[in-house]
Amino acid sequence: QVQLVESGGGLGQAGGSLRLSCAASGTRLSINLMGWYRQAPGKQRELVASFTSDGSANLADSVKGRFTIARDYEKKTVYLQMNNLKPEDTAVYYCNRPGFPFVWGQGTQVTVSS
Repeated sequence: QVQLVESGGGLGQAGGSLRLSCAASGTRLSINLMGWYRQAPGKQRELVASFTSDGSANLADSVKGRFTIARDYEKKTVYLQMNNLKPEDTAVYYCNRPGFPFVWGQGTQVTVSS
């Protein structure tokens, strides 16, 4: 069974940086099309970063120029580098595969203070 374990969240300051990690385990799992979602209190979960089939990255307008997504096939880990944090980035962050999601992990809380 596929397991997704997110880590790296915490308390950050506006203008600061955090790097999130998502370790994936399970047989025959490919991290090719993994992405990062976030869910803020009272809001729906939204996709903020993902990989397309040609390997390029898609980023939500709200994070373009600030967040980058990366992956390590050997470690089966997907990363989200978050720079120039804003209070509105406060949310629980999850990784998963857009369109064909696995069982959701616990997520990692990111809280950004102004």
